[in-house]
Amino acid sequence: MNSLQRIGFGGGCHWCTEAVFQSLHGVINVQQGWIASDGENNTFSEAVIIDYDARLIPLDVLIEIHLHTHKSTSAHSMRKKYRSAIYVFRKEDEEITKDILESYQSKFNNKLITQVLPYSEFKPSREAITNYYFKNPQKPFCKTFINPKLKLLLKKFSTYTNNKIAHLNTEKA
Repeated sequence: MNSLQRIGFGGGCHWCTEAVFQSLHGVINVQQGWIASDGENNTFSEAVIIDYDARLIPLDVLIEIHLHTHKSTSAHSMRKKYRSAIYVFRKEDEEITKDILESYQSKFNNKLITQVLPYSEFKPSREAITNYYFKNPQKPFCKTFINPKLKLLLKKFSTYTNNKIAHLNTEKA
């Protein structure tokens, strides 16, 4: 098996999702933008595509991180723009991903609404807003919405975090 793998994640703001996955050891590349699937999910929704080394960070850990860093149990009114989804690029990854997702249900009080969907199309964000958090860590949006997610990474998934967010360990909660 090739250790370099690709998966897409959508759920909340792509600035948040991008920062979360950029902060993980074993994630090689994060592309921020909008992903469409097929059928009723053929509209574009904010998401990221990540390339990762499965020897360094397994898919089940990536999925668990994704579930804990967005509202994966909330069917709020903005779900068209912020679809809670895991996008697979190969048909053979669909069942594996569904099984992993199902295995995490017991860790949540409410039903997970995250869908496993086939990837169809991607539109990248414009360059000016990519790498948003690491270009703008002092902006109010970053401090209010992204820092709590990154602090959760440091607390629950420190084995997989890289040194990009080490400075958050010294900040007050």
